Amino acid sequence: MVITHRDSLRDVIALQNRLNALFSERANGKQNDTAEKPASFVPAVDIFENEQKIVLQLEAPGLKQEDFDIQLENDTLTVRGERKLSAEAKEEDFRRIERRYGSFARSFSIPVTVNQESVKASYDAGVLSIELGKRPEAKPKQIKVN
Repeated sequence: MVITHRDSLRDVIALQNRLNALFSERANGKQNDTAEKPASFVPAVDIFENEQKIVLQLEAPGLKQEDFDIQLENDTLTVRGERKLSAEAKEEDFRRIERRYGSFARSFSIPVTVNQESVKASYDAGVLSIELGKRPEAKPKQIKVN
């Protein structure tokens, strides 16, 4: 008698992945399509803060300044854009597509310490930088002891 060891967790995960793929294909109206499609484009973001401002840097190579839509409303900063395939080549002409394309929207909650009138955006070398200046009352103040 041969004893075989089965990893039931691995089997459940494999089944879940197969079911997800099946439902995804059905939802998109595609069946038996084995070509890999890249996932939608979502730019990576770095956020840092100092005493004067909060800075968001979105990595979005291949876009132009006019491709971005930046809105600040009710303490929510929303950045939208779209990276399109080159007009020179059709999707069916590609042998492999690894870069990500499509529309994106990223939203960020902005603290009340931000002065909404002092927001600046710049785009250089594929990085969109958004600077959110802080209100004067939010900046740290040195107090001397007498």
